[in-house]
Amino acid sequence: MPDARTSDARTSDARTSDARALVLRGSPACPDARVETVRMPDLRDGEVRIRVAASSLNYKDGLAVTGRGKIVRGDFPFVPGIDLAGTVEESRDPATPEGKDVILTGWGTGETRWGGFATHAIARADRLVALPGGLSPHDAMAFGTAGLTAMLAAMHLEREGIPGADGEDGPAEIVVTGASGGVGSYGVAILAALGHRVVASSGKAADFLAGIGAAEVIGRDVLGKGAARPLDRARWAGAIDTVGGPTLGALLSQMRPHASVAACGNAQSADLATTVFPFILRGVRLVGVDSNTAPMDDRRTAWARLATLVPATVRERLTTTIALADVPAWAGRIVRGEVEGRVVVDLTSA
Repeated sequence: MPDARTSDARTSDARTSDARALVLRGSPACPDARVETVRMPDLRDGEVRIRVAASSLNYKDGLAVTGRGKIVRGDFPFVPGIDLAGTVEESRDPATPEGKDVILTGWGTGETRWGGFATHAIARADRLVALPGGLSPHDAMAFGTAGLTAMLAAMHLEREGIPGADGEDGPAEIVVTGASGGVGSYGVAILAALGHRVVASSGKAADFLAGIGAAEVIGRDVLGKGAARPLDRARWAGAIDTVGGPTLGALLSQMRPHASVAACGNAQSADLATTVFPFILRGVRLVGVDSNTAPMDDRRTAWARLATLVPATVRERLTTTIALADVPAWAGRIVRGEVEGRVVVDLTSA
């Protein structure tokens, strides 16, 4: 992996120049995060060198930078950041030429491999997605892993089938938990854009969620206390759950027959207490969403749909842009639950 020794040396070849990066020193449990100049490697760790224009701050990044979670599994010093978008600056892969705009998310980026909080990155060509037409790198990072995860979750619900609107339980409703966070907010926006009646579960301002497409907002405690009984009144035609724990247990007890829950987070808890009754008496399906190692075909489809499905006005409403030096402070905010929507890290001026 790259050597994080600071250096004032410069070369005549811009492709092997140093990079500005947020470097974690110390240990994963007690990291010291500082912006430094680091020497980037040649292409021994991947076929492609990328000039990074933008990254994003996800909850997982907040855990890595603050040491609140066991996210970084690479050797220290380490550059975090699970997302990045930019332009190919050097390539040994004919299908990924210099000048091509690309997106990299997942595959251990910012966990086992140096990540997106740097002006340059080395990547494997087969793990890059071409930037969809109509999106800038900044736009792509306004979505980032959060938007990708939400789109993959919606695609899972579509594949499993969403029970129709007619029936004794009233109009079909899809609920999104943790709706003010990055994944949740895009889940609301995507499902609303697809024409569904979306109910947002959140402990934060209803006006924000209504502005991105929520038809109704319920307090997180409505579901957060857990299931009242093994099978409760069937209400939900689908669900995107970002919090896990008692909330997921309550969701499973309230799903309509043959409805699905796309589970993609554990903000409340990684534990799950339920019974088999939702599965064997209502045919409820619990589907896991893993954006880290999602198949490339699904990634390409999801990014193409994000580019056309979510209006720019919604994306802008959800996004705050910060500088690289601001990441440590914002990392603390995001793990304390003080951030709504998405945070883009601008690398163009780093």
